Amino acid sequence: MQANRIKELQEAIEKKEGCKSKYTESVPISEMFREMQAWVGEVGVFELIGHRKAKRAYAWNYHERKDGKMMAETTIVLELPPVDSAQTAVKIAMAAKARE
Repeated sequence: MQANRIKELQEAIEKKEGCKSKYTESVPISEMFREMQAWVGEVGVFELIGHRKAKRAYAWNYHERKDGKMMAETTIVLELPPVDSAQTAVKIAMAAKARE
């Protein structure tokens, strides 16, 4: 993962969660839904510094069409049950998005 993307994700984590973070790794994810590829990307794994509930967060960027325009979006998922990996973070986020 490029340094500028890591910094953007860390800034988003700090803004949303109110704590600093330390980048630890990137995990490539290919999520399937009904035997079709639903999402492919790289998820950043971050240790949270001083968060009251979680020790880790998973964060990634994606593009979504809104009002006819492609918009960059950021997703942050805390490592709290049932989330225990980058893969489950993506699954939980996709399920939540589908319910919107």
